[in-house]
Amino acid sequence: MKRLLILAAPVLWAMAGTAAAAADLPVYTLTIKNHVYQPGEFKVPAGTRFKILVRNEDATPEEFESTDFNREEIVPGGGSITVYVGPLHAGTYGFYGDFHQKTAQGRLIVE
Repeated sequence: MKRLLILAAPVLWAMAGTAAAAADLPVYTLTIKNHVYQPGEFKVPAGTRFKILVRNEDATPEEFESTDFNREEIVPGGGSITVYVGPLHAGTYGFYGDFHQKTAQGRLIVE
């Protein structure tokens, strides 16, 4: 049993470090309301990992998608998700709601 604990200890330390690092990431909040992202544009620093909290105030689900930074996740109606992104190079990255592409559009500006 002691040997198992000794072998498992590095894995547990790594997991604890990853959880602590994820908790320290900056968070940017996007809200979906009436099939529109609010804000429609936000800025983040280049070379930094961050989280996007996507809250869906609509009753219907939406799909948060970005081919620019390779994310695709369903946001249930009345629910929320957390999307981990980065680090990204300076530039402009688009995102959209796949279920309402005409109205649910946004831009992430990395400086």
